[in-house]
Amino acid sequence: MKELITSVQNPLVKKVKRLSEKAAERKEENLFVVEGIRECSLMQQRGFAVDTLIVCEEIFKQSKAYPISFSGNLKYVSSQVYEAIAYRGKSEGVLALAVQKATTFQDVEIGKNPLMLVIAAVEKPGNLGAMLRTADAAGIDAVIVCDEKADIFNPNVIRSSLGTIFTNKLIVCSWEEANNYFIQKGIRSFAAHLKATKSCFECDFKAGTAIVVGSEADGLSENISSDCTDKLIIPMLGQIDSLNVSVSAAVLLYEAVRQRIAQK
Repeated sequence: MKELITSVQNPLVKKVKRLSEKAAERKEENLFVVEGIRECSLMQQRGFAVDTLIVCEEIFKQSKAYPISFSGNLKYVSSQVYEAIAYRGKSEGVLALAVQKATTFQDVEIGKNPLMLVIAAVEKPGNLGAMLRTADAAGIDAVIVCDEKADIFNPNVIRSSLGTIFTNKLIVCSWEEANNYFIQKGIRSFAAHLKATKSCFECDFKAGTAIVVGSEADGLSENISSDCTDKLIIPMLGQIDSLNVSVSAAVLLYEAVRQRIAQK
């Protein structure tokens, strides 16, 4: 017989709320919250271990496009409880507590002449999620986060990425480690820089390329931009001098994709 959790005072409900709200809790427990049918399906497909799968049968409907495997530690909750723990309220009906896992350069296979995005500082979870969506759409080889304090499993990252945190090859490392990898593999790194004089449309992205972006507030640090092979800028034709960092990343990645398609 299925046991149904109906109280918001249940220890599991409180645990979900703590993991959703507190980065320190996620770090200590080595768990993170995944909400939604697409997100949970992609998470399972990518091989993340699931600590607990929480289902509201009053709401959940299995998806042919994004199937979910129901096994392991399965818990059932009422619609009132689900609404209390889910950001989207009653819209999806499934939520997981998954085990975090770190990915290094040694864990992923990166092909010849890769196209990669380097995020040198994570200022807002929503921006990281948006860049992961763009990276997936552009079909790039890897996303590298050079901010070892970054909370990549923040629920806002997972939500805004629409689950593409699981479809991308995502590496978290120091800039020094990333730069050494680029040098070793002969990959050119292009720093997006407001003081650059070369337009991104003048750059050749057809060989192995890493596009490096910084935070919206401070841009790239001097040591990172000076390490890069070249600096580039997106031409600004209006009165503002910059774009949102996720928009900038999209412009640069799709210029690289355009060049690579054109040469085929």
